[in-house]
Amino acid sequence: MNDKGDFYYAVIFSYEMADDLAGYADMADKMAELVEKQPGYIGRHDSVEGKREVTISYWQDLDSVKAWKQNPEHQAAQALGRSKWYANYEVQIIKIDKFYKSCQR
Repeated sequence: MNDKGDFYYAVIFSYEMADDLAGYADMADKMAELVEKQPGYIGRHDSVEGKREVTISYWQDLDSVKAWKQNPEHQAAQALGRSKWYANYEVQIIKIDKFYKSCQR
């Protein structure tokens, strides 16, 4: 993350998986590769607890977030997620004004 005082954005995608996950793992791998090439992408963290998952992706600016949302391959994956893989989901976009790390011993 950027610890030089510049702000950036986090997109928090929280979701509960549906029962039918056929094709999901392949699509998730494809999206992970694709997002790495997306301008403005900084990184991500994933958390899984049962069927509940959270992915937090970090972005340099809102234009980068919007461009990722509009990426045609990502839109196709979103449509499949809504119709097949997610029982429910929510998205939050947050501006991060400050970031710092704890000391490493």
